[in-house]
Amino acid sequence: MEVTRIAYYMQAKLVLLHVGEKDAEKEAKIKALLNSTEHHDLSIDIQWKPGDPYEVILETTQAMDIDLLVLGALQHEGLFRFYVGSIARKLTRKVVCSVLLLIKPSLERIPCQHIVVNGLDAPDTPEAIGHAVYMAHILQARQLTVVEEIRQQEVERVEDDKSLKRAYIKKERLTLREDNRVKGVLNALPQDWMVNINLKTQSIFGRRGYSIGHYAEVVRADLLVMNAPLKTRLWDRLFPHDIEHILSDLPTDLLIIRPKHGN
Repeated sequence: MEVTRIAYYMQAKLVLLHVGEKDAEKEAKIKALLNSTEHHDLSIDIQWKPGDPYEVILETTQAMDIDLLVLGALQHEGLFRFYVGSIARKLTRKVVCSVLLLIKPSLERIPCQHIVVNGLDAPDTPEAIGHAVYMAHILQARQLTVVEEIRQQEVERVEDDKSLKRAYIKKERLTLREDNRVKGVLNALPQDWMVNINLKTQSIFGRRGYSIGHYAEVVRADLLVMNAPLKTRLWDRLFPHDIEHILSDLPTDLLIIRPKHGN
């Protein structure tokens, strides 16, 4: 995924933040990279700020009212790194803007083929789906899958043939309910964004966060779009839920949508 392409099609200003002292060699490398991109008329602001990377990036996103923070991230974290937290994951939990985590950035753009987005029944989900559809549009992705995670607790426990039948019927009803809800969200979006995109809804049963992360990995999605976590307290770090499962073991590039009104 190419950041300059996203900024160009979003008609956004691109702020490049280098944490560290400015010198001629570093400046020359950055300018050479920018000159190699296809969008030379993009508005770009290069910032040079010394200090602690976490503090500098956090303060800059707030001071400049950044809409989207793009960070490189490790794909896998061990137990210790999960509790301590890498800079990217710490920022993801703290910043008040949306975050794009890249686990496999490349100098040459690799076409985005498949985007998976969370279709969870939550207040901010329509905005997350809208951003996913728009990203699929500007990145010319061929497929967009809206995944509806349904808690296993909503399905009857199977103990015999009768309960198996009841569980099957309930799963079908839950799937139909979720499909209809997601279709309502999609119908409210600009239809020209969806031209040439294969739209699909997929219901999955299991633990939220873990299930969709596993699904994105299995289908080899190029981008996973999720709502921002609503809770970031110590309790949630010790007993991870929803998006924390994904942050500790990223299945692919991850776009976390955080509405401007905050959590």
